Amino acid sequence: MANLGVLVLFASIGAVAAQNGSPAAAPTTHSSSQNSSSSYIISFPAPSPSSYPFSSKTHVPSLPSPYSSPTSSHDTSPHKATPAAAPSVPSSAPQPSPRGSTPSYIPPVVAPIASPPSTPTPTPSPSARPGLQVGYYERSCPQAEKIIMEAVRSATSKNPGIGAGIIRMHFHDCFVQGCDASVLLDPTPGNPQPEKLSPPNFPSLRGFEVIDIAKEALEKVCPGRVSCADIIAFAARDASFFLSRGRINFQMPGGRLDGRVSLSSEAFNFLPPPFFNLSQLIASFKAKNLDEDDLVVLSGAHSIGVSHCSSFTGPLAPNPPAMDPAFATKVLSKCPLSPNISSDPMVMQDIVTPDLLDNRYYTNVLKHNVLFASDAALSSSQQTSTKVLENAFMPNRWETKFAKAMVKMAAIELKTAANGEIRRTCRVIN
Repeated sequence: MANLGVLVLFASIGAVAAQNGSPAAAPTTHSSSQNSSSSYIISFPAPSPSSYPFSSKTHVPSLPSPYSSPTSSHDTSPHKATPAAAPSVPSSAPQPSPRGSTPSYIPPVVAPIASPPSTPTPTPSPSARPGLQVGYYERSCPQAEKIIMEAVRSATSKNPGIGAGIIRMHFHDCFVQGCDASVLLDPTPGNPQPEKLSPPNFPSLRGFEVIDIAKEALEKVCPGRVSCADIIAFAARDASFFLSRGRINFQMPGGRLDGRVSLSSEAFNFLPPPFFNLSQLIASFKAKNLDEDDLVVLSGAHSIGVSHCSSFTGPLAPNPPAMDPAFATKVLSKCPLSPNISSDPMVMQDIVTPDLLDNRYYTNVLKHNVLFASDAALSSSQQTSTKVLENAFMPNRWETKFAKAMVKMAAIELKTAANGEIRRTCRVIN
């Protein structure tokens, strides 16, 4: 899913990329970018390119090996909440195989695990937009979700930051042109500046190669059936599962179509920087039919990864948050006074559980141990402060709400047959 280039919804809500990733590559290649972050969406004028932090990126450090037990803040029992099922899905609809009868796997860090641990029962899909359906490919491409999950599992077992980048990609795709895989399109002579080349995305956004791998495998078994937009949505769900060590486990409806429009300028219009205040963030979410609770819940994606110093300090961060003095001393001691493209170190967003997608983020907000103004902004009103407090002390509830918010966001501005298609390859329109 680096602050949900920038839950930023990853530089405002949830960003994320690997600390140990491979060097950045031009979007026209099939290699991933080096960094990752996340951003929210707005409908009012966006900052000019020159005002956008060039490195509002978030990375995910390597997961420990072997996995340890969940922190004491977690209840280790499976999800108990049961959100309402999508109104368009009959009660008898079959469940997607990788989240139902097929066992789910926690990604190994060094070597595959001999016996995968049991996983929580998937949370039934929250209400989804009509037209989307859980188990959408059960008949047309029964192995679709399993193939996508395997691609994500394979990638995150080698580098968990890739999974974090995929979660961020989901945010960035849905907040610009809706959930239509427009963020995947490469530059062409007719469109030399697509979304992926916009500074909020390039070079920080990553995970493109995982989508390519999944799409190539799907085209071999069921050509022309599975959209790239659905691949992103399913992959973000699976990445959330792996990075939370199986605690965030839910069903994602399918049925999206791929868009044909991708403009770099629109990333500026809809992906705000990490120094937005609360009213700006609320407006950003409201423009996409997401409410304050969605804002607070999705911001929890900032519980994982690291961020470049330029995202929260120096001349490129005009509204630095009021940090706890001890936290500020520890964090700022690693940053130069004026971060720039040649000197921009990275620091952990969560110094307690930096490698785990969990609710620790909200404890950090309460303690003023957060890096971004957009994180600190959640404490600036009684309503959002109450939500932060609830999420900090009720991890199971946050996990269920995070799943619901991910599904809700995945239904933003869906394409129809009139303006959408199923691409043969995800990087170019048909």
